[in-house]
Amino acid sequence: MQTEEEIPQLPNIKAKYTPKEPVSCIHEQRDIDTFMKSEAFNRIMTFVMLLNKSVMQKKISDACYTSPQTQRILEMLDTLNEWIYDFPPLENPQRFGNKAFRLWTAKLVESSTDLMKTVLSQDLHVAIPELSEYFNKGFGNETRIDYGSGHELSFAAWLAGIALLGGFTPDDYQAIVLKVFVKYLELVRRIQTTYTLEPAGSHGVWGLDDHQFLPYVWGSSQLINHPGLTPKSVLNPDTVDAFAGEYMYFRCIQFILQVKKGPFFEHSPMLNDIATVFSWNKVNSGMSKMYVAEVLKKVPVVQHFKFGNLFPFN
Repeated sequence: MQTEEEIPQLPNIKAKYTPKEPVSCIHEQRDIDTFMKSEAFNRIMTFVMLLNKSVMQKKISDACYTSPQTQRILEMLDTLNEWIYDFPPLENPQRFGNKAFRLWTAKLVESSTDLMKTVLSQDLHVAIPELSEYFNKGFGNETRIDYGSGHELSFAAWLAGIALLGGFTPDDYQAIVLKVFVKYLELVRRIQTTYTLEPAGSHGVWGLDDHQFLPYVWGSSQLINHPGLTPKSVLNPDTVDAFAGEYMYFRCIQFILQVKKGPFFEHSPMLNDIATVFSWNKVNSGMSKMYVAEVLKKVPVVQHFKFGNLFPFN
């Protein structure tokens, strides 16, 4: 795991920022090698690791600084949640992919500029065309009616973009994870279950999780040096239920247990194996490395990610 000295601060690019339409740059495996050396990769991973550090040993209910910027984003997520009532699932018999999701997404795309004008301070409005690329893709794909770690990455990139432009300061990091991201996760879970979204780019049982990845990184950081909970604690459903409200990792497990049937070791063998790791510190460093290997280095996941001046590919 990175120590304090090893994580650089995120640069503030506001003074020299000019908007640029994001473009696709990842088409095949060799593009991943370029991406790994890019400023985009550097900024994404710096943001992920700074947030990781900010929530170490912190519970969801712990008091933390909530800026007006953070508060406006929380209110916007409540609005998006309300929209689900406006577009109830259509009566169609498919196992996956309720087409009402397309109506919800259409409203999102149509409203995103206005939403961001409300959410972001005036001086950041210049970046809305570029930020919209990440925001609009943060909740799933309307064509395939699916959701996965690439969409989660988009939403994280939207937050990172705001941070790069000075809309967040390091004081906001804990709230970005334990307020904004926690609320985002509940929203996308509701979207997944309401519209029966297909898992995007899932490895089936051999993936970590059908939909999420970052809450396992940041959620394991919350649990480092916990006096009572060990990685093995996730195998006890009563313990999972007792702590899901305070720890993202346990909430992820709780959601899996709600939506999947059968023994945990059968439908979630990777999480079952990780439960045998002896410390959360080790789980956290493993999850951080796995995030790079299983999300950022995978062409099917990052081929949909576009690059502009917030996340430069060169």
